[in-house]
Amino acid sequence: MKLGLKAMALAALLSTGLVLSPAGVAQQQQPAVPDAPTPHPPSLLNGTDTTITPGKGSPGVGDTSDATAAATSGVSSSDVPATATQPPSSQKDTFQTTPPDIPAPGEGYQATVNFVVNVNFVEVPVTVKDSKGKLVPGLTYRDFQVYENNIREPLRLFTVDPFPLSIAFVIDQSLTSDVMAKVNQSLGAIQGALTPYDELALFTYNNGAEERTGFTGAQSPRVPAVLALAKATGSEMLIPVNSGPLAGCGVYVNGWCADPNVQPGRSSGSGNGVITIPKEIHTLNDAILAAAKELSTRPKGRRRIIYVVSDGKEYGSKATYREVIRYLQTNKIAVYATVVGDSARWGQGYLSRFHIPFSMYDNILTKYTAETGGEMDAETSANGIERSYAKIAEEARTQYTLGYLSHQPLIDGRFRKIDVRVDRPNLEVIAKRGYYPSAQDMQ
Repeated sequence: MKLGLKAMALAALLSTGLVLSPAGVAQQQQPAVPDAPTPHPPSLLNGTDTTITPGKGSPGVGDTSDATAAATSGVSSSDVPATATQPPSSQKDTFQTTPPDIPAPGEGYQATVNFVVNVNFVEVPVTVKDSKGKLVPGLTYRDFQVYENNIREPLRLFTVDPFPLSIAFVIDQSLTSDVMAKVNQSLGAIQGALTPYDELALFTYNNGAEERTGFTGAQSPRVPAVLALAKATGSEMLIPVNSGPLAGCGVYVNGWCADPNVQPGRSSGSGNGVITIPKEIHTLNDAILAAAKELSTRPKGRRRIIYVVSDGKEYGSKATYREVIRYLQTNKIAVYATVVGDSARWGQGYLSRFHIPFSMYDNILTKYTAETGGEMDAETSANGIERSYAKIAEEARTQYTLGYLSHQPLIDGRFRKIDVRVDRPNLEVIAKRGYYPSAQDMQ
């Protein structure tokens, strides 16, 4: 009877749902777990208005990364700090929409050789210096702006890799004997400024240019022997006297004393009886042109450089300055120079840049270096000349190489002006002022 009553009571409890299962009993006995606190964004850094994500920086206008992260993390959009307002588009350079080809370190040389295009590809080596004349490293393609004929060109190639050098040295043998002795003493330092990847040729000039050797390895054992051939005694600077008791040997022609009795008008009695002083001959234009012709045969991907050691005087050349500079700008050749003698002296060297019409050029190297993107160093001592070899070789080797595709017709034969600018203050930008297109630029 008692068992029947217990069964009836259990059935009544099950019908009302008051009996819990074992799992339900365990769940009812556990204490309730409180909700986790709502996450908050990290506090901002001092002096900033936006959050900074490691590896990404501060978000710009229209960046939805913060809103997306808030949605996935459960944070309301009102808790996400507002992004800072970007400067107007007029202050931000948006011309270069896509980055140029930036080769990996050590592959810049191959990039310039293998760059295949169907229009003119222009390669512009650029040297950047600060106010103290030191090289400025660490610039990127965003810091440069290149204009051709006043129209900005987007960069297609940017590299900072060093390039092998093809240098044609031009030694002036018409210097005075004291200056020539310093040049002779410094010639041994030329090989030390170059690497095994470089090559050099040697030219000398006095009354006409002479090729001492074609291009050979810079560390070749025959280079010292060839440099010894470039040494000369120089010339004696005497004061020419046209008349008077000291006029017997005041004028020299080809190293010999000029006889006044055989001068025009002296023996025949006609004329005014004044000896015509022969003009000095410095065929610098012819020497640079001869070196440029040899350089134009060098393969692509090498820096083509003419290095002149001279006082810069020019008179008596068959080639004109305009003809030589056009050849240099057509064949991508830069002229570097170490100026010695009178042109290297302070004050006098500056005045020698100005040319009096119908007279000898006192220093024409300033025009050559400026037009071709080279450098000129003035030295008066043998040690200074030796240091200039290493200095200029370093500047020629460590340059920024910019490349772009010209918007001009393929070949029109017209000069194209180049203007390279760097978007940083107090910097000097050294690059060629322009070029003439040629069939070699088409690839």
